[in-house]
Amino acid sequence: MLEYVTDADDPRLSDYTRLRDVELRKSLEAERGLFLAEGEKVIRRAIGAGYPIRSVLTTRRWLPSLADALGDALAYVVSDEIMSGIAGFQVHRGALASMERLPLPSVEHLLTGGARRLLVLEDLVDHSNIGAIFRSAAALGVDAVILSPRCADPLYRRAVKVSMGAVFSIPYARMDDWFEGLSRLREAGFQTLALTPDQQVTPIDTVKLSDRVALLLGSEGDGLSSHWLEEADQAVCIPMSPAAMAAGVDSLNVVAAAAIACHGLMRG
Repeated sequence: MLEYVTDADDPRLSDYTRLRDVELRKSLEAERGLFLAEGEKVIRRAIGAGYPIRSVLTTRRWLPSLADALGDALAYVVSDEIMSGIAGFQVHRGALASMERLPLPSVEHLLTGGARRLLVLEDLVDHSNIGAIFRSAAALGVDAVILSPRCADPLYRRAVKVSMGAVFSIPYARMDDWFEGLSRLREAGFQTLALTPDQQVTPIDTVKLSDRVALLLGSEGDGLSSHWLEEADQAVCIPMSPAAMAAGVDSLNVVAAAAIACHGLMRG
């Protein structure tokens, strides 16, 4: 169903309000149970993953490329100028879609659902980093992701965009108890490995992996908390070049570290 809109302040477009105001968007999206998908490819992946469409915001030029995916969904069609004004940026991938969120599975559901390789993220707050890590995890075959209570939202628009829709293809759950979270993993039979830049611990590519492994990654600035480092079964590192370390390069950013560590996690 098409509706042509000629005013950026039209109340029908309220799902797309002030897209650069992160705090407003987080509260609005939580209140309405929605998230935004940007671009034809990501919108198609969200639809394919079963997320219902609330509406789509697009222009005449991009409408034909989306028509087969939208079916009878509500599509607001605006000019290029209005689109840029609403979004606050040039939408290079043609469309924004407001999608209904689905209920998250519980941590217990993921732990008992046959997963063998998990990523467990503690307090990562940057949406771009969350999206990039989900993309790496999905690409390398990780079965699921578990988030600590303070991690950023994987369905925030920036995370979805950076992941290229990979957040739709890998199951995830959010812990409700950070302090006891790792004990629940161990009770489910998971070996817990804490990734740290400390070069004195065991290199990840030499660790004997059990049948079920959970890799722990910490926040962008401080890394894993001392509590999780102590609670984990073993601390592991990605070996760094001694010359680089002598020059002051003593760690990788969390996205690069996650990709390398996920590759090591999947060996064998």
